[in-house]
Amino acid sequence: AIALLILLAAVGMGVALGLLPRAPVNRFCTASNNQTGFLCDDRATCIPASQVCDRASNCRDGEDEQEKLCGDLPHSLPGYLVFHCSNPTSWVYADQRCNGMNDCGDCSDEIGSLASCPLCGWEWWSCSPVHYEYCSCIPRRLCQDGIQHCLGWSDEYIC
Repeated sequence: AIALLILLAAVGMGVALGLLPRAPVNRFCTASNNQTGFLCDDRATCIPASQVCDRASNCRDGEDEQEKLCGDLPHSLPGYLVFHCSNPTSWVYADQRCNGMNDCGDCSDEIGSLASCPLCGWEWWSCSPVHYEYCSCIPRRLCQDGIQHCLGWSDEYIC
């Protein structure tokens, strides 16, 4: 029993002094709008993935901007914060996948098997957009605004 206590104390001291590696901290959380997020050290604040390494401290202690996290983007980020576009050299933050916007530039973050996005939600109108920024849906707020956003003008006449 004494030997076990000594062993536990030695391991505890080793971790406390940084001599032994600590278990990695799980920082995955769900931010607003059910999007992938990053959990701050206070274990209560969850920031959207796209606010990590944005050169603005969103966590109280600035852990979302640390060099070990932001030093070699996207490789230094945990995998859950990154979405790889169909172009192997392109990536976006995980919360930019399925957000309705063409963040990858080729719509691979909105359409297809890589993204696995649900159909347009109630705030969106399904059509073939004429503008590069949208992929297969446009925001309903653009419906009947006098400007063509869909190839067949469905945003002006049907939406």
